[in-house]
Amino acid sequence: MKSSVKESVLNIDNLVKSYGSVKALDGVSFQVRAGEFLALLGPNGAGKTTLFQLLTGLFVADEGKILVMGQDIRHNVVNVLAKIGVVFQQPTLDLDLTVRANLNFHARLHGMRGSKARQRISEELERLGILDSADQVCRSLSGGNRRKVELARALLHEPRILLMDEATVGLDPASRRMLVDYVYELCVTRDLAVVWTTHLVDETERARQVVVLHKGHVLARGTPAELLAHTGEKNMTDAFLSLTGNSSGESEINIQQVK
Repeated sequence: MKSSVKESVLNIDNLVKSYGSVKALDGVSFQVRAGEFLALLGPNGAGKTTLFQLLTGLFVADEGKILVMGQDIRHNVVNVLAKIGVVFQQPTLDLDLTVRANLNFHARLHGMRGSKARQRISEELERLGILDSADQVCRSLSGGNRRKVELARALLHEPRILLMDEATVGLDPASRRMLVDYVYELCVTRDLAVVWTTHLVDETERARQVVVLHKGHVLARGTPAELLAHTGEKNMTDAFLSLTGNSSGESEINIQQVK
């Protein structure tokens, strides 16, 4: 009988990263399977940004491994990054170019040209409901639509993993909800593995797995229901505060192992 457990597409094993005497990450480990929405929840300064810098090849870990589809990012950075799409916290569009020009530049970086690039750009913009804005200068778009363009760009090359770094910062509530719902549906419709970093607890409600990061350590891993059961709290905000307020960040609670 064939197993229904999906493959792990991202494995993070005992990552350590220091800046001088300060350990930004200390022994961080977790894995993400195909079709899984993993929420990486932590307060400002928890180490989320450092982790993303390692996942995107901007920096190299002092210790530990990052495996994407079994490939070590240290040794196969170009191949690994071809399997990852990223939406960064800080805006990264060229605001003086049109939407189409921004996306076409990115398509060329991934070897897509001509009709293939045009097709992929139109497909992603249409799915996000902004195809009519393709020839507008990005500066003229609302904050929510700029984020949609960045998401379309991250999906152009059809990655296996999508990294979303505090992607709803600065968006109004309606735009925030739309973005969370849309990315969640990508897990279902495209079997996409998503790592969604946030300090906003309500954005973790639909996550398959929540990883609580605090002071560079993983404090807890589990489903939202498992975190609530373990902490004895009635909502995720109180569970999060319970975990981060009562811990020095020196030991991990794997909820799935202590049930």
